[in-house]
Amino acid sequence: MSVFSPLSPLVATTSPGVAVACVAGAYLLGTFPSAWLATRRRGVDPTAAGSGNPGATNVYRTAGRRAGMLTLVGDVIKGAVAAAVGWAIGGHGLGVACGVAAVVGHVAPLTPRGSGLRGLRGGKGVATVAGIALVLFPLAALVSAAAFGAVTAISRTVSLGSIAAVAVLPAAAGAMGAPGREVAALAGCAVIVIARHRGNIGRLWRGEEPHLGTAG
Repeated sequence: MSVFSPLSPLVATTSPGVAVACVAGAYLLGTFPSAWLATRRRGVDPTAAGSGNPGATNVYRTAGRRAGMLTLVGDVIKGAVAAAVGWAIGGHGLGVACGVAAVVGHVAPLTPRGSGLRGLRGGKGVATVAGIALVLFPLAALVSAAAFGAVTAISRTVSLGSIAAVAVLPAAAGAMGAPGREVAALAGCAVIVIARHRGNIGRLWRGEEPHLGTAG
């Protein structure tokens, strides 16, 4: 079995070499440090401040609304561009594979930063998954966004809304006719994102998770 074999069901419309290059490029795009660039002028290190997560919510809390919005937009663009380029080059399946690679790059980056490496200290992947969904599964993305809005409004916790959004996405895509292999790829993304929220889940269980409008 070749290293390409696990990707074969998703990227059958293009050559193995092109597909691997696209997926590798998507991973590198996913490592782009949106949060660090958004907070640099404020002198804030998002991996050392607040929760230590280089994501939009923590950046918003530690560096302000503008930096949080820039981080959110940057992370969404990473997923959207990776998915769109893969789709354009090798079809919808390659778009999904590239999107997943961008999520992995975002949550587990190995990229230079300062004098060392970020070393697998990435974000949680919610916005990057949203970017994939907006390009490849727009109707399912609307359902996922509605789940995020409803759960966040009721619980007043962004983390719980995020978990609900990624959990709903594969089910919504499947219900709207997405192929099983693509639904499975989205489910894999959901597992990654939920696993990255394990600290939040623990705080939710203990009643310690910060609510909207509070610090932490």
